[in-house]
Amino acid sequence: MRRSLAPSQLAKRKQGSSSDDEDWHPDDAPKRRKPGTNSQVQSWETFISPFRKPLAQLTNRPVCLDSSKHEAFIRSILSKPFKVPIPNYKGALGIRALGIKKAGVRRALHDPFEDGALVLYEPPPLSAHDLLKVDKEKVPVHVVVDPVLCRILRPHQREGVKFLWECVTGRRIPGSDGCIMADEMGLGKTLQCITLMWTLLRQSPDAKPEIEKAVVVSPSSLVKNWYNEVGKWLGGRIEPLAIDGGSKDEIDRKLAGFMSQHGSRVPTPILIISYETFRLHAEVLHKGSVGLVICDEGHRLKNSENQTYQALNSLKTTRRVLISGTPIQNDLLEYFSLVHFVNAGILGTAQEFKKRFEIPILKGRDADASPSDRLKGEEKLKELISVVNRCLIRRTSDILSKYLPVKIEQVVCCRLTPLQTELYKRFLKQAMPAEELNEGKMSVSSLSSITSLKKLCNHPALIYEKCVEEEEGFEGAVDLFPPGYSTKSVEPQLSGKMLVLDYILALTRSSSNDKVVLVSNYTQTLDLFEKLCRTRRYLYVRLDGTMSIKKRAKIVERFNSPSSPEFIFMLSSKAGGCGLNLIGANRLVMFDPDWNPANDEQAMARVWRDGQKKTCYIYRLLSTGTIEEKILQRQTHKKALSSCVVDEEQDVERHFSIGELKELFTLNEVTTSDTHDKFKCRRCVNGHQVRPPPDGSDCTSDLSQWNHCADKRGLQDSALYSAWDAAVSFVFHQRSHEEQRGVL
Repeated sequence: MRRSLAPSQLAKRKQGSSSDDEDWHPDDAPKRRKPGTNSQVQSWETFISPFRKPLAQLTNRPVCLDSSKHEAFIRSILSKPFKVPIPNYKGALGIRALGIKKAGVRRALHDPFEDGALVLYEPPPLSAHDLLKVDKEKVPVHVVVDPVLCRILRPHQREGVKFLWECVTGRRIPGSDGCIMADEMGLGKTLQCITLMWTLLRQSPDAKPEIEKAVVVSPSSLVKNWYNEVGKWLGGRIEPLAIDGGSKDEIDRKLAGFMSQHGSRVPTPILIISYETFRLHAEVLHKGSVGLVICDEGHRLKNSENQTYQALNSLKTTRRVLISGTPIQNDLLEYFSLVHFVNAGILGTAQEFKKRFEIPILKGRDADASPSDRLKGEEKLKELISVVNRCLIRRTSDILSKYLPVKIEQVVCCRLTPLQTELYKRFLKQAMPAEELNEGKMSVSSLSSITSLKKLCNHPALIYEKCVEEEEGFEGAVDLFPPGYSTKSVEPQLSGKMLVLDYILALTRSSSNDKVVLVSNYTQTLDLFEKLCRTRRYLYVRLDGTMSIKKRAKIVERFNSPSSPEFIFMLSSKAGGCGLNLIGANRLVMFDPDWNPANDEQAMARVWRDGQKKTCYIYRLLSTGTIEEKILQRQTHKKALSSCVVDEEQDVERHFSIGELKELFTLNEVTTSDTHDKFKCRRCVNGHQVRPPPDGSDCTSDLSQWNHCADKRGLQDSALYSAWDAAVSFVFHQRSHEEQRGVL
């Protein structure tokens, strides 16, 4: 029974009883007796549960918590500063509140004093007095390469990144923000440019990003490769936009979205696009500006008059990087176009450059130049080098000898078969292309004659249709072919070079597990390779201009896998000769030469690259005494010019005068190597090689990198030696990098 809480009842209970409710015990309480017993009848008593709290008196006063406990709890919270939940984070951990601008001196994004740190910019030191007066909001900070990238950069790559950063920020040439990365193939130009982009997108001396967006323009076959490289080195820190296909409306929509991005943290700050797509959609890209443009395989911009050059030159950006392992390919005017693209005006106009540099340099390098012309040409050459070297960095592949296995390059001069010889002489006699040359200028028919002769050197099957149709120069030539001849079979015995190729493939297949890359300028020659592979049952893959961009990346990745069964990779030098990594193979056969030495050098560098584990062998096949040897000689002339201007080499031999161009349409049947004769080698005595001293002092400068041997070194199998000896007339053997370094 509950007791009343009325004031009158409470007062009565206080007066009548001194016991307290808390002292009550159930066992001690008097028990009620049943009515009618003889016991004394007691009044009703109240039972109070021991589990019930006593009722408190109602008042209007609020209940207060213990203030000392609350204050202690708040002080414990405030005594702990906010920490960024990232392991090993070394940033500021002060009492800075979220959403409030950080006070105090600005700091670099990465620690410039960490071991191995690559510091691109170091602010000028400030005295204690200057620190009191300076505005802490404007103090410049260090620019330090991200340690994730810094740890994988080789010494020459660290130097290259610093050079690129100084150029694009205008610190090397005031008022000019461009440069040319002219390292030879395989030195990591892509990694250096990715490091540059990542640094510019995140840092600057002003403690904010230097640029908002960057555009990478490359050949279509390398778009996917660039995308993969960004993901490989940055580990998913950034998601580039790679455009390698799609409808026009879809591409326009993607490009418009990219160009509309603004702010310090753009969601997709890197665009990777092909030259062709850029040219077709340039109107969209010209509507906005970008912080940096990188042009891979930049020698495509050697002609300032083509549409691609004009489209890229109109892009609103001052920071321009041009990547090319071969900046000089044919002449100095092309070199001017590349320099003018990255830094307009430092060499003047095209007319001024031609008058000031090109004419004196070429005149001084002619074989018939007078001493005064040579002296003036050398002076102008030094002046040109001094101007351009401020925005051009060039390292040769000799650096790779520290990191990659040995590379051995052989130029194999192959004798023509009797059928090829008769077809060659008949064409020169009937078409008479030499008579059409007028003052060094070539007509359309002369160019067609060159193509016909080059195809004939590869294999008579390539000109068989012309013989059947009796085109000019091939009248009655079909009678020279064997009876019952058909182009359905390859018949390697009809071509000297195809015969040698068959030997190389057979020996490689039977004596090793090496893979081979076959390179040609003509898809018709690749068709012959396919027929040969089917005949010999070699597994192969083929990459040419008909293959889609997406499929190219897949077959390259599959071929490079050690578990792939393919033995041969057929490559069109026009479609995939630049930028591809084919380290799954360590042997490469360059089946026919190109007029442009850069194309051959690019194609031959596909296997000797980062990741290669085996010794590399490069075979350059030439038909003895034919137009192919003349092409190699012209390549040497162009490379000598490049060596002087780009590599700053001196005393490069002057081999050919311009008038010797007419000798293209001749056939030398009695020589073992027309190139060897033209070089006027001083290493041979009575037709036999004399081993040169280690310093190469008795050699012409162009042959100082080459040995030559009449013993056809390269094939060790004695059973095949006699057949090889019958097909090969001469071998130029380039010294390996181990030999050049003096190890061997």
